[in-house]
Amino acid sequence: MDLTTTVLMVLLFVLGNVTEGEVLHYNFYDKSCPQLENIVRAGLVPLFVTDPTSPAALLRLMFMHDCQVQGCDASILVDPIEGNVSSKMASGRNFGIQKRELISIVKSMVEAACPQQVSCADILILAAREAVAMSGGPHIEVPLGRKDSFTAPNYQQADAWIPPATTGVDDMLHIFTSKGMTIQESVALIGAHTLGVTHCASILNRLYKAEGDKAHQEMEPGCEAFLMLNCPEWSLTSNISFVLNDPTAFIFDNLYYKNAMGGRGVLRIDAEMVSDPRTAQIVKHFASDWDDFFRAFSSAFVKLSTSGSLNQGVIRKRCNVLD
Repeated sequence: MDLTTTVLMVLLFVLGNVTEGEVLHYNFYDKSCPQLENIVRAGLVPLFVTDPTSPAALLRLMFMHDCQVQGCDASILVDPIEGNVSSKMASGRNFGIQKRELISIVKSMVEAACPQQVSCADILILAAREAVAMSGGPHIEVPLGRKDSFTAPNYQQADAWIPPATTGVDDMLHIFTSKGMTIQESVALIGAHTLGVTHCASILNRLYKAEGDKAHQEMEPGCEAFLMLNCPEWSLTSNISFVLNDPTAFIFDNLYYKNAMGGRGVLRIDAEMVSDPRTAQIVKHFASDWDDFFRAFSSAFVKLSTSGSLNQGVIRKRCNVLD
């Protein structure tokens, strides 16, 4: 056997070992940790009761800051190593991220029952799923079997893949349809804004520096005045000040779409979706049909949670460090 043939065989063997792995499925932990979902749910209930901002934080953590960057691999949970400027958490796009420690709390409970069986990535997915359900949203069945990343996350990838607060419909559709979602599912995913808050720093540009911007012009005057009152242009606290995304910011409902149609959307994307011909009718439909919004959101949730997931990786003992 010549050298070229030997090298090719070695490469094929290595590539095969890298790509081959267990696929995600709905009963992945039936034998190794059958009580997993009950443990996660029981661990989150007291945390959600004592801090009603937690569901929105965990949903954002999974959607935008983990799965959006190189797939759902729990890399967002890794603490920065001192002196490592390449950490994913060093990205400005991860501004305002919260509650990472809650996943570590739940992980410790899972480890006590099923040591070294369940990945942090799967726990984060289940926590986000429970965040939706416990806030009044749909109960979403999700396939499991992800592995955790075994390398340090990179801030450059976060900068490239996490959309900024100024994102409009074009960029939003490009991001989500590239992950296999329909336009309806893409609009449904944006409906996650029904939970939580928006930091003032994320909307200052829309309020004060975009007089000719269409999204600025379409803001309802009363809403604009309210936002300017709560987010003054030269405030020194814009990084910690915030406004509610909608009046029922702790309930997963379809009021977000009703607000957007009335010109009371907080972010640029909220306003643009109402007027863009690709999304306007979907927004109107979701505003009047709660069930269809829930169905589309559930489908989109599963697609996002499985996009780029690792089936070759590790199961970390602790979610915040690379063991």
